[in-house]
Amino acid sequence: MAHTAPARTGPPTTHHPAVPAKLALPVLAGIVYGLWTSGIARHAGPITGWNVLLGVISALAFAAAAYGIHTIAPRLPRELGAAVWAAFAGISFGFIYSLSDAGVLKTVGLSLVITAGVLAVVFYRYHTTED
Repeated sequence: MAHTAPARTGPPTTHHPAVPAKLALPVLAGIVYGLWTSGIARHAGPITGWNVLLGVISALAFAAAAYGIHTIAPRLPRELGAAVWAAFAGISFGFIYSLSDAGVLKTVGLSLVITAGVLAVVFYRYHTTED
């Protein structure tokens, strides 16, 4: 005698596998960024509470900004979306590089180079993958 499962009544359940995947990359990148920030800020000295706090705050800020940009960039015009990603990359790099006690002009100059490179790459990607 074969038994069948009762028919489902009610709305189907929706499973959104894209949400954890969309969140995973910013979280992992934030962890790496926070560890990197904390490591550079110690200047090869002992680990202190301030280093750990700086790393945690940097990780949270980086992950939140990356997730926010990842969420809003597709809704922006291509040029603005590319500019937002470029600014994020330049600012992120500039902050990390400034922790290494580099000069202000060198930090700003390298950050602008990183920003221009990311702008070119993301702008090209947006224009070659148009719908």
